[in-house]
Amino acid sequence: MALQIASLVNENFVGEVSGIDLREPLDDATRDEIVRAADRYGVLLFRNQPLSQEELVAFGERFGPLNVGLQQKIMSKVQSRFKFDAISDISNVDAKTGEVAAREHAMAIMNIGNSYWHSDSSYDHYPFRYSFLLGVSAVSHGGATEFADLRAAYDALDERDKRFIADKIATFYSHNVRIKLGFQDTIEDRTAYPPVQWPMVRTHPGSGRKLLWCDTKVCAISGMTTIEARAFVDEMVEHIAQPNRVYSHFWTPGDLLMYDNRAVLHRGRRFDLSERREMRRIATVDDVHSLGEVGFEKAAA
Repeated sequence: MALQIASLVNENFVGEVSGIDLREPLDDATRDEIVRAADRYGVLLFRNQPLSQEELVAFGERFGPLNVGLQQKIMSKVQSRFKFDAISDISNVDAKTGEVAAREHAMAIMNIGNSYWHSDSSYDHYPFRYSFLLGVSAVSHGGATEFADLRAAYDALDERDKRFIADKIATFYSHNVRIKLGFQDTIEDRTAYPPVQWPMVRTHPGSGRKLLWCDTKVCAISGMTTIEARAFVDEMVEHIAQPNRVYSHFWTPGDLLMYDNRAVLHRGRRFDLSERREMRRIATVDDVHSLGEVGFEKAAA
């Protein structure tokens, strides 16, 4: 059956894909059609896809090499529940008991950190291109994942702001939000990913559209003091996340979201941490890299 894609928000943001069973091997033509759809929409929704770990990894590998560094460097120190380092545990489940984690458990706290607008791995020299997020269990209220369109956000800037950010370089640091929230991370964890620099205006290679490259990982901006930069980041993230540029996805088990980290930001919304909320994420590594790593003094403030 041929793929069918219906727009959920507008003609260029969030498409629902039907007519495919992701448990089956993905041929080249269908993969290429999905890539073209991702270039257009930024976010694709596939419903009723109860994938096993093996099936999830096999599907993701059709879109490029999968990231394993995050699990090996950071997340495995908390817990490992899965067979593959390519799968990140996005849940509030305690691996030791198999039950909902206590509120003080690192997995529960992680959900709070994820509630800030971000692009997966924007802090890495070779960041993620596509993320694939599979819903396993959902909560009764809240817990949505929201997406904001970076391309539409750039288009909506006035000409003066476009000129202002045209040559600005932003420094992204992995633990910027975690430090702000008072997370008690080790020095080893805080230094696992050195800060990296990116231009604030990028061009999406698949669509040719310009985008506003900024999220809550930004800790410094060229030509601005630390105080100015922090205020400006808040302003830009608020601009990006205007309601008319946001899609809220309320999960049903078996939902799979594929999103292009070069085109959208996302965040997880608040929910009752005593309820089980479980997702599994894999991600492909992009072949476009940052402008380079910089010293930790860029993030020290």
